[in-house]
Order: sequence, then C-alpha cells, then structure tokens
Amino acid sequence: MAPFGKIYSYPGNYRVARTLALAELNGLEVVLDPDFQMGVTNKTPEFLAKFPLGKVPAFESADGSFHLTEGQAIARYVADSGPKAAQLLGADPKTRALIDQWACFAEQELGMHLLLPVRMTLFKIIPFDEARYDQCAANFERALKRLDVALQGGKKFLVGDQLTFADVMVLGPLSLATKVLVDAEMRKAAPNVEGYLKGLLEIPELKKAFGELVLIETRVKA
Repeated sequence: MAPFGKIYSYPGNYRVARTLALAELNGLEVVLDPDFQMGVTNKTPEFLAKFPLGKVPAFESADGSFHLTEGQAIARYVADSGPKAAQLLGADPKTRALIDQWACFAEQELGMHLLLPVRMTLFKIIPFDEARYDQCAANFERALKRLDVALQGGKKFLVGDQLTFADVMVLGPLSLATKVLVDAEMRKAAPNVEGYLKGLLEIPELKKAFGELVLIETRVKA
C-alpha cells in the first residue's frame, strides 16, 4: 500500500474503524498517529492550526497538505479515493442516494442515540440518569427495528448485492452498541440484524478494522 494519510484520535473510536476498513478495501495505507493523547495533543497550537476546533477524528494527508475533520467526511474521502469507489459510493444517482440515506441513518438514528448511554457507562464522563438512558435505548431500538425491516429476506447488504459505504457506516455504531446497549431482548425485536453483522464481519477488511462481534445478554448500566 502507498502512504495515504494518518488519523488523530483516541483508541477504540468506531468512526476511525470505519475509515480504516474503507482504506483496507481500497488498498490505501491510513495509520493512527501513535503519539496522540486526547485532551493534550488536540489542544496544542500545532494541532489547532490544522484542525481549529480540536475535534477527532482528524485526518492529515501523507504530504501534510490536506486536513479534514468529521468522521463521515473522512470516511467518504477515503472511500472515494481508491479503485472501489464506484462500488462503495454508488455508480448512479439513485444508488448514491440510497447509500447516503443509510449513512445519514447511521449518524442520526444510531450514533446519536448511542452517544449518551456510552458517555454514562463506558466513559463515565456524565452522571448516570436512568430516564435519559431508557429514552435513548427506546430510540435506538426503534432505529434497529427500521434496519431489521430493510434486511428482511436474508439480505446481506443494505444497498444492492454488494458491500457499500452504507454497510460500513451502519456497522460503526452497531459494533459499539452490541457491547453496551443491544442486549438479548433488543436483538429479539430485530432478528435479522445479528446475522447481518456476523456476515459483515466475515469480510476480512472489516474484521481487521472492527475485530470480533461482541454480543451482551444484558445492557450495561452504571
């Protein structure tokens, strides 16, 4: 692989895993900055000169000339920069629109409702509030049921008959949600999703980036 760029972020960020998976699929070398320290590196003048809001993930091209923030934008740029761009992003307007629909769904319906429970439990950076947690869980389950409907009939992929950007984007928050929020009871309400995730993680490039699928029996609380 030819050097393509590096990402600044903390470990275990599913937004980074999505980009690394897309890089593998496209034969691009994208690496994590080994010296990055959250709350330290991203507050330095040098970092802020490149990324003014200090947000991660943040991407820098191999030659240092191009800087990009926002996880979805970084993932899309990497998806569009290699030989599998047409497959991943769609070869016609309708296919591209469907892929974009699911990419937005991943951020707005899955990622958004996962964020608060994760901050309460795994990161413990805000106090646990059961009412808010349960509301997020209900909203997430609603989104999961929508995904389940789209996967009826044994579908392996969300758009067409091959892996696209849509699947990688949806896999991101789900790979974390199954460790925290999506317990056995929630999986029963969306029976097609588990098989879908297992199928995606049989793809070597995705398994390398995301690791093994973890399924909890009971959701994590404080």
